[in-house]
Amino acid sequence: MTLLITFGNRGVVDNYLMGERLALLKAENDELARQNKDLGKTILLLRRDPAYIESIARNELGMVKKGDVVYRLAK
Repeated sequence: MTLLITFGNRGVVDNYLMGERLALLKAENDELARQNKDLGKTILLLRRDPAYIESIARNELGMVKKGDVVYRLAK
């Protein structure tokens, strides 16, 4: 009977392992919630802030405005 309580289905060991898994899942959930919040902020900036859109276009996509002078350096 003692072995069944300790090692059986929903025994002490199983309960301990479930607790560890729960802690890992909670940490992962917290990280995903943080990422979701950051993405929400980015979405708002993309919808409402033309300067932010311009900075993304210039810095990440390499776009330039009409009239900008572009200097290309040879390697």
